[in-house]
Amino acid sequence: MSAYSPYIFDEFFTSGLEESVSPFLTPNSRRWAKHLSLKSSLVSALLLLCAFIASFYHVALSNLLLTGVFFLSGTPALIDTIEDLRNFEVNIDILMTLAAFLSVLIGSQLEGGLLLVLFALSGAMEDAVSSRSKSALQNLNRLSPTMATVVDEAGGHFQKSVREIEVGVHLLIKAGEIVPLDGVVTEGHSFVNLVHLTGESVPVSKKKEDEVQAGSRNLDGSLTMRVTKTSSESTLSRIIQLIHQAQAMKPKVERFLEKFEKRYAMTIIGLSFLFAIFLPIFFSMAYLGVEGSIYRALTFLIAASPCALIIATPTAYLSAISSCAKNGILLKGGVTLDALARCKTIAFDKTGTLTTGKLSCTEAEVLRDDGVCSLEEAIGIAFSLERNVKHPIAEAICDFASGKQLTPAKITAFESVAGYGVKGETEIQGKTYSVFLGNQDFIKEEVHEDIRKEGHLLTFLIIGSSLYAFHFLDTIRPKMAETLKTLKEKLNLKLIMLTGDHQESAKVVANELGIDDFFADLRPDHKLETVDKLASECGLAMVGDGINDAPALARATVGISMGKVGSATAIDASDIVLLHDELSLLSFLIKKAHKTLRIVKENLSLALGVIFLATTPALLGFIPLWLAVVLHEGGTVLVGLNSLRLLKK
Repeated sequence: MSAYSPYIFDEFFTSGLEESVSPFLTPNSRRWAKHLSLKSSLVSALLLLCAFIASFYHVALSNLLLTGVFFLSGTPALIDTIEDLRNFEVNIDILMTLAAFLSVLIGSQLEGGLLLVLFALSGAMEDAVSSRSKSALQNLNRLSPTMATVVDEAGGHFQKSVREIEVGVHLLIKAGEIVPLDGVVTEGHSFVNLVHLTGESVPVSKKKEDEVQAGSRNLDGSLTMRVTKTSSESTLSRIIQLIHQAQAMKPKVERFLEKFEKRYAMTIIGLSFLFAIFLPIFFSMAYLGVEGSIYRALTFLIAASPCALIIATPTAYLSAISSCAKNGILLKGGVTLDALARCKTIAFDKTGTLTTGKLSCTEAEVLRDDGVCSLEEAIGIAFSLERNVKHPIAEAICDFASGKQLTPAKITAFESVAGYGVKGETEIQGKTYSVFLGNQDFIKEEVHEDIRKEGHLLTFLIIGSSLYAFHFLDTIRPKMAETLKTLKEKLNLKLIMLTGDHQESAKVVANELGIDDFFADLRPDHKLETVDKLASECGLAMVGDGINDAPALARATVGISMGKVGSATAIDASDIVLLHDELSLLSFLIKKAHKTLRIVKENLSLALGVIFLATTPALLGFIPLWLAVVLHEGGTVLVGLNSLRLLKK
């Protein structure tokens, strides 16, 4: 059990893992348990082949081999059927088991064995599809530790179940271990890998006061952290809960087919009995034999069984959800993919979504030059002033100066004036000058309106009597223009920007990104009204940061959250969560939604086609029992394999 975290008995059976990884089995037993249903069905297939060959030479040996087939493949089916009947459930499993065992009564035991073998094989294939589709959830369950190392007040260490650990407890995370709960680093320094949570494989440095999410892998150093969320509230638990919700929320087609299955199965069983009894009366045929009514009724029953039809939608949606999860996109069910495929418009919040929310200094210019210093020297003085404070404008100026490889000047008598700016003194060519850097109220200078460019934020620098201006813009996210161009030109989506920012700033961002329509100066209630109107008109996907945009995300046809890992608001308010805020995945997501609908339609067409093409000829005696079995189970396997195409990245 070295590859997995320790389990208590009940934890394992609620973990969703397959039995072959059970810690309660010996290593040798685990190897036998892996893919047990597939192994059993393959042995049955081999026995069936031997029975078919032996039927030409030794009938008794053939029947003995068939007994092995019915035991290996028929016993599980019979047990499931008895369980379903005890619960008063009539479904396609009962249909198949009934047909297989009735075939023995009419002397078609080889065909019955073939039905059981193919039914077992298709069941194993369906399990494999579901297993691969749910692999994201299984991997997260494996990732989630059940024990943690607690640091007590005396500095001692002891193991404790993560379920019993409360907020405020200190944990020791050694190199190579998975972080069991969300917390804040109190001691130590290390790199952690968030690839399982965010899809980003680049290690992230964590030091004192940094937040660490559950599920992160500590790579090198040792960390001591203070727990900030309990097990049920941790990032990893929320993601697991979200995937469970995604698998539980079923599209309309799937819900309809589940309701349809019981009535359909009862109808087909009833019709088969009627055909078996009344065909000889109306058409003067025998009851027994390959041309008899019972044989034809069984063939009809198998051909009409909707196995492929029932698995057509769940396997497709599960595969799509799993593919998205592997790419850092979490969806609340296949119903979300349906809704997304119907959306014709996609709206974006500006700050924090289209832009990073981080200011960048675009230029510095001289407004009044009294020959005190050059523009480069002025930028160096601003650099010296702003590196002493922590503010978005200060960071932008420091980055701007560093990009120009300028060295900071020497500043004395530094002072920060809250809400206004910074000031100090500097020496230029042996003469001391007072310097002021801040807003217009701080410098107390009249500034001509011509310097105010659309959407630019300004701050001013005074050195003696010289005046300089620095221009700032919110930074556009990398590759944002290419992403929006793809959405607009290749996916034919209408792009809209919604923002509470002022008109000029919104216009600059919209023009730079090629967004034709935007709404600015929106208060939260106005944004909600706008989203409501757009959603009712054309189907709207709304992309926001998941915090202040939560009402709009909830009101949109599909809410796509830019909430980073750990944002409870993002997970709760939206239908889709982009774990690492990668908007370039939007085109992948929308294409996946359309491809899912297309594959669901293909699956339904294939399943219905097999039923319609095989049932009437089967009843008329044109299709033998063995061919009906092959058509039925072959269609089921093809539907499953077609759904697996959605697992591709």
